[in-house]
Amino acid sequence: MSAPLFLVDDLPGGKRYTLAGAEGHHAATVQRLKVGEALLLGDGRGGTATAEVTAVGRGSIDVHVLGRDFRAAADPRLVVVQGIAKGDRGELAVQAMTEIGVDEIVPWAASRSVAQWRGERGDRAREKWVNTAREAAKQARRPWLPVVSGTPDVSTKRVGARLSEAAAAFVLHEEATDRLTGAKLPDAGEIVLIVGPEGGISDQELGAFVGAGAQPVRLGDAVLRTSTAGMAALAVLSARLGRW
Repeated sequence: MSAPLFLVDDLPGGKRYTLAGAEGHHAATVQRLKVGEALLLGDGRGGTATAEVTAVGRGSIDVHVLGRDFRAAADPRLVVVQGIAKGDRGELAVQAMTEIGVDEIVPWAASRSVAQWRGERGDRAREKWVNTAREAAKQARRPWLPVVSGTPDVSTKRVGARLSEAAAAFVLHEEATDRLTGAKLPDAGEIVLIVGPEGGISDQELGAFVGAGAQPVRLGDAVLRTSTAGMAALAVLSARLGRW
């Protein structure tokens, strides 16, 4: 089993380090790491450090840092504009997309989104996505945490502006004739993928996105849920771009 990853604000500069706070509690009390066991420390910005547990306290552990590494951010960058979904489907989508390798998730207030992020409720909902992405990144041992943008969500107009600046943009749509497996991909820049909510993407939204330069594509004959469509599309892109 690979060493567990724990996130820190900054990687330790010396050989000795005490992991405290929520991450230290998780390491000592939840995962019950023992002296001599290996772990990873990550700053979520590409930097990681391998370490070994030297002592276990109440809610903290002491470690000996063995080495450090840095991984540059991926290019092309994969961005998913995810239509806000009801219940826990949005969080399921965020979890799966993070594990696969999404670089940024944009919560989109689509016209057919049943759930609406407004005021404090919207801030709490977005924070759930942030926490879900953080935990999923730790599970996947990712050196980079994906960004969850939005304040707390993004309008269709703002999505269109983002598409016009992307190196490539695709809208998952069940009536599209082109397949994502055959779409032309850029060598660098930002690839934006749009996933609609449970009710799908309206004709007006589709027209706006196409007008901004996005290409409608499909994955296959099956119609996927909003919680699985982004995950499946990212898998296709990850394989085609050589990430996998």
